[in-house]
Amino acid sequence: SGWSIRMDLTIKPLTPRLGALISGVDIGRAISDDVFGQIRAAFEQHSVLVFSDQPMDDARQIAFSERFGPLERTVPSNPAAGSVFARQSNIDINTGEAIPVDDRRMLYQKANMLWHADSTFKETQSLCSILSAREVPPLGGATEFASTRALYDELPAWLREEIEDLEVEHDLVYSRRIVGFEFTDDEAAAMPSAHHRLVQINPVTGRKSLLIGAHAKCVIGWPESRSRELLDDLLERTTKSVNCYRHEWKTNDVVVWDNRSILHRATPYDASKYRRLMQRTTVSFAAQTTCSR
Repeated sequence: SGWSIRMDLTIKPLTPRLGALISGVDIGRAISDDVFGQIRAAFEQHSVLVFSDQPMDDARQIAFSERFGPLERTVPSNPAAGSVFARQSNIDINTGEAIPVDDRRMLYQKANMLWHADSTFKETQSLCSILSAREVPPLGGATEFASTRALYDELPAWLREEIEDLEVEHDLVYSRRIVGFEFTDDEAAAMPSAHHRLVQINPVTGRKSLLIGAHAKCVIGWPESRSRELLDDLLERTTKSVNCYRHEWKTNDVVVWDNRSILHRATPYDASKYRRLMQRTTVSFAAQTTCSR
């Protein structure tokens, strides 16, 4: 729907259903409440926000991310375990050298190529993720996004009625197993599955979306075959091209997306040939993050 200018910000929609390019602001510096309010409103409207030419170090990314709410800590198997960062990278955090392609840390990251929403396997859902591109390969490694809000809007009435009150079990052990990654018993015990409503309601806009993706193991109380059939069908409907945006990364890009209404997946790059370093912060969907500031 074209360009719109609000104060310093320029907001350019990227597709009719999701995504906006935000310019006219340096998110690495202190942002006024008014400007952040505009960013937050754009987030609620467009679900995926792209900021170009935003050099980030860890402190700047944390400061910007915390404007959205409290940050999660990363699960034990991630290369940046225990920090507020999830590290998507083939670069060893301690040595700076390339991680071998058959290393367990690379197998863990392979599941990022499945359609998913971050942290749905946790009891407290995520509001959003913020991913900064520190080192980008010259070829490959795009990220694709798909809107479950756009899907919900076009579901037939009978299907909306069928799914309205369903709950789904989300399980990281289940989703990692899809790509052949196995947690140790201790790791798995530290990450119990979580139950969430399938139909999510945005507390700011009132619009509905679906919480699905690779971590969605089963519908509570349904037989496995019927459960899988529904979840796979909803995923296939969501990820058709009209509901998607593909982001080709450039160094210093920052992308923010809504984990309540957006699925995403990584796409391949040659990890034996190119270096890649992406740092993700994940904002917890705590009570104070549900209101626009």
